[in-house]
Amino acid sequence: MSEPASQEGSKPVQENGKEEKERKQEATEVKVPTESSQSIPSSSALDNSSNVPETATDEIKSQEIHLEEQTKASTDLIKDSDTNVSKNFVVRKPAKVIFNLDPDVLNSKLEQPWKKNFYKRVEARAQAMQQKIINKDNLKKELEKKAEKKFPRNNLAKEWFNTENVTLKTRAYLLDKLLPTLVPGVEKMLMQVEKKKLWAEADITTKFDPINHLGEYLMRNNPYYIKDSGMSGYQRVMRDVTEELKIHVPNTIGNRVSKMKKSIKQKREERECINEVKIKVANIRKQALQEQFSEWILDPKGMIPLVVIQNVLHEFFQNPDFQLEACCKQLDIADSMGPRLNKMEFTEYISSYIADFKSETFEKFLKHLCHCADEFREIIKTDMRRQMFAELFLCCDRGKVGFLGRQRTLALLETFYDQSSKMLRSLLRNPRQWPFIEFEEIDLPEFWGDMDNQKHIYEDFDKVLLEINALLSEKHASKTQSKLLETPEDQHKHDEYTESTPPEQQRGTTAEQEPNRISTKEQEQDKESTGKKELYREIVTKQTHTGSTPEQGSSRELITEQRRHSDSVTEQGPPQRVSSSKQGVHMESTAEQGRHRESIAAQGPHRGSISEQESHRESVTEQEPHKGSRAEQEPSGEIIPEKQQDIDSTLQSGRGSIFRESRKTRESASFEHTEILPQEKRTQEQIYEEELFVSPELQEEVPISRRKYHLSETTKKEVQKDPSCEKSQKIEGKSWSGELLTCNWNMDYIKCEEEEQANLLYSSSRFTDLHAIIRNIQSYKEVKGGSAFNGVSFNLLQFVQLLETFVGEDAPLSVSETLTSFFKRGYVETKEEKISGLEQIRHNASRVRRELLLEALFQKWDSDGSGFLDLNEVDELLYTYKEGMEKESMKKAKLHIQFPKPHPGQEVRMSSKQFQKYIQLVVSELRGNEDHVLETVVEFLMNSLERSPTENLRNCARRKWLYRIQHAAETSGVSLEPVYTETFKALTQDAESHGNKKISAHISLLEENRLLPDRGNVLLRNVASTLDDAPFVLNRVLYRDMKGISFTVVDEGKPIHVPQVQHHGNVFFWNNSIKKSDQNGSFLALPLQDAYMRVFGVMAVDTLRDPQKINIFVPHEIRFYQGVTNVFSTAYHYVHSREHILHVVITGIAWLCEITSDITTITTYFIEPGPKQDSDYVLRNMMVTRHLGLTKIHRNPPIIFRKTCIFRDFLFKCTDTSEVILASVCGENHIVIPLRERTGKALGVLDFNIGRNKMLLYREFKDLQKMIKVVQAACYEILGEISGEIKKNYILEIENVGEVQRAGILFFRIMLQELQESLQLLTSLDFVSLLLYDYHPSVEPTYLPDTKSQEVEANTKLVHDILLAVILFIHPELELSSDFGNWDKCKMYVNRHFVTNICAFDPTARHVEVNLKLIGEYIRDHSRIEVWKFGNSVIEYLYHWAHICLTLMELSKKTSSAIAPPLPSKTDSYVYAKMPKGSLPGKC
Repeated sequence: MSEPASQEGSKPVQENGKEEKERKQEATEVKVPTESSQSIPSSSALDNSSNVPETATDEIKSQEIHLEEQTKASTDLIKDSDTNVSKNFVVRKPAKVIFNLDPDVLNSKLEQPWKKNFYKRVEARAQAMQQKIINKDNLKKELEKKAEKKFPRNNLAKEWFNTENVTLKTRAYLLDKLLPTLVPGVEKMLMQVEKKKLWAEADITTKFDPINHLGEYLMRNNPYYIKDSGMSGYQRVMRDVTEELKIHVPNTIGNRVSKMKKSIKQKREERECINEVKIKVANIRKQALQEQFSEWILDPKGMIPLVVIQNVLHEFFQNPDFQLEACCKQLDIADSMGPRLNKMEFTEYISSYIADFKSETFEKFLKHLCHCADEFREIIKTDMRRQMFAELFLCCDRGKVGFLGRQRTLALLETFYDQSSKMLRSLLRNPRQWPFIEFEEIDLPEFWGDMDNQKHIYEDFDKVLLEINALLSEKHASKTQSKLLETPEDQHKHDEYTESTPPEQQRGTTAEQEPNRISTKEQEQDKESTGKKELYREIVTKQTHTGSTPEQGSSRELITEQRRHSDSVTEQGPPQRVSSSKQGVHMESTAEQGRHRESIAAQGPHRGSISEQESHRESVTEQEPHKGSRAEQEPSGEIIPEKQQDIDSTLQSGRGSIFRESRKTRESASFEHTEILPQEKRTQEQIYEEELFVSPELQEEVPISRRKYHLSETTKKEVQKDPSCEKSQKIEGKSWSGELLTCNWNMDYIKCEEEEQANLLYSSSRFTDLHAIIRNIQSYKEVKGGSAFNGVSFNLLQFVQLLETFVGEDAPLSVSETLTSFFKRGYVETKEEKISGLEQIRHNASRVRRELLLEALFQKWDSDGSGFLDLNEVDELLYTYKEGMEKESMKKAKLHIQFPKPHPGQEVRMSSKQFQKYIQLVVSELRGNEDHVLETVVEFLMNSLERSPTENLRNCARRKWLYRIQHAAETSGVSLEPVYTETFKALTQDAESHGNKKISAHISLLEENRLLPDRGNVLLRNVASTLDDAPFVLNRVLYRDMKGISFTVVDEGKPIHVPQVQHHGNVFFWNNSIKKSDQNGSFLALPLQDAYMRVFGVMAVDTLRDPQKINIFVPHEIRFYQGVTNVFSTAYHYVHSREHILHVVITGIAWLCEITSDITTITTYFIEPGPKQDSDYVLRNMMVTRHLGLTKIHRNPPIIFRKTCIFRDFLFKCTDTSEVILASVCGENHIVIPLRERTGKALGVLDFNIGRNKMLLYREFKDLQKMIKVVQAACYEILGEISGEIKKNYILEIENVGEVQRAGILFFRIMLQELQESLQLLTSLDFVSLLLYDYHPSVEPTYLPDTKSQEVEANTKLVHDILLAVILFIHPELELSSDFGNWDKCKMYVNRHFVTNICAFDPTARHVEVNLKLIGEYIRDHSRIEVWKFGNSVIEYLYHWAHICLTLMELSKKTSSAIAPPLPSKTDSYVYAKMPKGSLPGKC
């Protein structure tokens, strides 16, 4: 009886609880419908509760009682079906999960019948209440209409309206409170007077008192007590007047409301007006965009790839002048060329991003869009050219080996170049010069001492440039004078002025008075650059065709004048082209164009004056009619051989080395069928005429890469577009297929041998246990893509890029077609070469397969991720192969390998590379085919290794954590913070997952103890720690005289494990607040070692924060922590290697910027893996150097993706091929040079922007080569030392100061070594010619011309000063001797020991004491140009040697300040770095 009673007693409680649960369930399942449906009726019921009768209340109560009954019934059902009730808890069964069900259907199923009925009734009641209110309002409006008909409006009451400020408030009060009642009362009183006829009988006595009558009326009609007594027409108008008058009373509600209404109305009107203007502007902009759509080359369906337009927007948003970087985040650039835009989609897509642009910004965007349209034409043209070269590669690669011989390819290019006409050679690049040949192929005397300007990459570039400068100055002077002297009076004034004014002042005044001169400096430079390019083409043409007819000469002069007076002279780029601003102005016949086309070929756009010319435009849409059609005025690619050569068919195969003998190989290389066919022997003029007559489309559409655009500033007019101005949809008569096949060549055409061999191994059942490991190895690959440069052969990408660099951007496609046909006839491989190529392919595949198998076997063996194997364990298992029959043969392999020194306990540890080398040596000692034997041995070892599933899972997880540490270093942007973070994550995750521990860890690095040397030569500084211990550990220092075991780990080079720290007695606790009784736990200290096994720090792990009192580290944990230290060391040195390379690059850039002036900016990029696992690599913009030599280094370098570089793909072309790229973008020329790893792949890129110059002068071009060679040599040395491939080589004394300081002077040390090697190759005769410079001005004959005498004197001073400076370095005592002022005695120091002393001189040695000030006075008086013009290799060597010695001496005196790490601190977003200027050579 008690159990049921208790149930009944608890029933209300249970019901309430169930109701609450039911409400929660309903709220979660149908939250939105419940809230919306319940809120509306409840609010309406509250608002109209006063009008609801009591019956409605009773009805609601009855419904609520009915609801409670239904709720009880439903909860009982739920209790019976969905819950299991026990004594202590209630468990609810999970509901069924339904996917892909319409939400409305789901909600209807969840709703119960009572709820539907309730909602239906409430909704009906709410609608009834609402209908009542509506009916009441309608009745009121009808009554008002009837009253208005009954009592017409009396407009006489409008006279009360007066807004005079003095009586305004009183009048408003009276009209509101008194007059509406008083006026009818007076009216009634007057009517009563009239009725009693009191007007006429004034003397009659009566009881009628008008005052009393009026008072009685007012009392009877008091508005506070009588409501809705009816209003007359007069009162009705008075009420309106009162309401209108209240508005004007200040500080009243009506006044404030009226002001608000007025303000709202005004804002609404303004908003509507603005919207109308916006709509008009948007329509005009859309119309302008639609007109601009025709500027683009479209695919066969008339569409543009979406990714191209996204790149246009991305480049515009990235411009720092517009501050639109935030818009870049909204751009989700497509990954392929698939999505396309038609005309309307093009307009709408762009409009969605530029809707908020100001007019000026939109104008600039239109210019940018027009420019990108032209650039896109060039991209398509380049793609066509690259497709030709790709088909050529596949045709020449008859053996399908995937590469072509480098020396044979260069020899063919040299033959093609030699047989070309001089006009065509002015467009091509010399294949005998860098970058076609490598620095190792150039002899040192030629590289450092050759000053022959004829060896430039462009033929006669310096000579033509000098003539251009001379002609420009003459033409500029004559043009200015002809413009100024328009009348005889002006001529007379000019003659008088000329007689009394110096020439310099005349030129300055003329420049100021020129009426049409553009004022800005940039525009002047652009015009000058354009003129230079025009004259360059004119001079080359005259040199080539000296027999031109007078008509041709006059035509060239006419075109030159047209360009000179045209508004659209566009800026110069390497493709030297000309565009005209107006179609049909000064146009000549087609035949005349063919005759003089070469004289006007290829002048680039000049956009410097766009901003000034915009002020004279009126409409946004005017740009289309002002864009003239452009014809590509370039020479065709036909070759005119100057000589017929007899050519053999075989290539000499004997080469002592790849680079040193390559030039001799190319000179001796011979081919068949390389002569030009007779039908190709035509003059350049005939070729041009044939092009113009055969392909008339070329006259309309030939693309140019740079152009002048005429755009308006305002949006007032719309000008109809001239159909003749529309661009052709063809490029040199060829239509675009709609695809850019070369956009993704790095992924489609680079043959990845590793992936192919991995797929073959996946299909093999012999190595099933290694498949998962091989997949992980492939997924953890560092950087995917990119080709290694090997100096012997070219793959497809490298071959295509080499030919593209050779042809250049100026030459038309016909030149590429001619070169292709020439290659097809000339490239012939012998049978031996084909067999050799196939053998090389087989060897490479075998090598990759071996490496994959052995690496996978190593990782399976090293199941704890320690990074090493015990040699004894490996031998023990190997000797069981074939039951020990091959044991003796295997022992022979140890004679050919040098193992690392044994660790304490006689344990020889092998890394992965050492293990692979050892197994391959063992296999080489066994009989049989090495590949088959190796696979058999690997299969035997794989099956002999027994690993449990737990060990395999643990190994997989640990490999992933170790990979993340290395990946953090590769994607950190040269920062150690991500490396520290991932290292501690790996430690803590492994401790929690595989050790059930809570650990703390910190990393300390060794530093030189300079402040307190008495406490030890070195100290350990804690540089990183886990978060909990950071306040106690970070930046703390441990000295040798302090308690601790870390220095024992440093000295012994092995880990030390303390199981219980409370019993050890020599453990130092950083956290002093911990009680001794709580100091329980284990401590593990592991050494951090570099590639040479030198300890550079300690990583410590402890369990002091673990709640368990005893929790020691087990062996597999210790081995994994050793693996963490190994990977951390690799990542640490990876980051520092990049930092040292940046330091070297900064030094080299500073040296180059001080002796060159035509380099605008230098940008340094590093390659990093992509953000996704299978994505393409990316570039990091590490630093930018301006023309002043100031380098800006980014703290968080911006990332550059390939898909955002359609218009700037030269960076990825460089990294894909590891070759030098010469490119032109946006009117600026770039020399893009890769920084290579020791394997030949690119690790970074140096982008040299030379502005609008076609190329650097030969002197600057050679200095650039010197800088690049030294920087690349420094990279090889840094990477080799860090990886352990080469030993550190300390040449100078300053290199022992520290690694950072060594990186700061490595550039100068390598250059010093190069110069010393070059000096050693000199003979005594080279110095004799210098010692003959004994010129004395006092005794010189007077018959020599003044200029000649000055030149001889300057040369003599140069020789004497350079030699004296060098002598003072080696013999500083000469300064104090009496022989110092006597040249005859000083030159005696230039003896047979002179070069030996120079090569043995260490400028950073402590015992060296020289007078730097005196030596600097001798050297710095002579500029780099002066030394170059002198043209003597000995002086060139000594000049650079003396400057480098000065620089090193100055740096050795201030190593701490002048040589600093180039990276910014944590608090800076960037930092500026610059080398000292005093020690470097000057420009002039």
